[in-house]
Amino acid sequence: MAAARVLLLLSGRPESVSFAQSVCGLLGAGPELGPWLTHCGLQRGQLLLSARPFPGASARLPLQRPPFCPFAALNQQPSPAGTELPTNRGVDLGVAIILQSSDQTVLLTRRTRTLRVSPNLWVPPGGHVELDEELLDGGLRELWEESGLQLPQGQFSWVPLGLWESAYPPRLSWGLPRYHHIVLYLLVVSQESQQQLQARIQPNPSEVSAFMWLGPEVAAAIAATEDGTETPRHLSQDLPPSVLAVELEHDGGTRPLALPVSTLLRTTPTTTEGEERVSTGTKFALRLWLQHLSSVTPRPCASGAHMDPGPAKEEQNVDPLPPNQGSGKPSA
Repeated sequence: MAAARVLLLLSGRPESVSFAQSVCGLLGAGPELGPWLTHCGLQRGQLLLSARPFPGASARLPLQRPPFCPFAALNQQPSPAGTELPTNRGVDLGVAIILQSSDQTVLLTRRTRTLRVSPNLWVPPGGHVELDEELLDGGLRELWEESGLQLPQGQFSWVPLGLWESAYPPRLSWGLPRYHHIVLYLLVVSQESQQQLQARIQPNPSEVSAFMWLGPEVAAAIAATEDGTETPRHLSQDLPPSVLAVELEHDGGTRPLALPVSTLLRTTPTTTEGEERVSTGTKFALRLWLQHLSSVTPRPCASGAHMDPGPAKEEQNVDPLPPNQGSGKPSA
């Protein structure tokens, strides 16, 4: 079995998590939707999680899973004969970058239709963390590989937002899960504007088919459709019918795309993949970004101009790492 990437502190010592186990469940998640505050140790190529404080913990972050998480369902019911999940694999570690411009927009990319995992989904740049790779370094590497953006040292700050338990396929109705990750969402705040960043974007056509920048109002509308949200949110009447995106063409060029906002508000279908939408984990990350944004830049709420992304839980983002200035290592 490969070196464990996600470890849990359950009985006073770090323990690896097998592929079939629900991380949220092992940490005490109940039937409620969450999120659950989790103490984290951010290390090279590894993530140590605990429901209680422990020496070396560097952050306390919300951990969430979708209400239809297949691992939660499988832990509550026996698997049908002949459909056992692998026992020689652990839970993988991923990182995703919520890149914020100086004018408070964030970057999302659309995965190409030809990818085997999560095709046609809008997500932030991200992917696997390599063994012995710093988590921020892994996120910045994925940002560069997917978008061509390299952020100059000293011209950005960063802070961890939260953790997402990810499965693919995401629903048992699609089939048994083949991938299991804990994804760490990192907010990276650039000193460059959206226009400056966009001028340097060179998307990787093997992974990205389009990209766009979201402002807080549209992001709040998307976050309000997070799958499993307890109560429906009232959408602002001032939402535009579409948002401007940039789509890659087959000849290597790009063209503007008027993307209907209704496409971004879709939820996870019960049938198999293929429908263009924003991933459920991304909606969770957008909610965390909006809560962080409101905590650092409080603004008056004009009538109809700002939407509530959901009931903010006062303890949801307790004790995060302090903002870091362009360093590959979290500050103590």
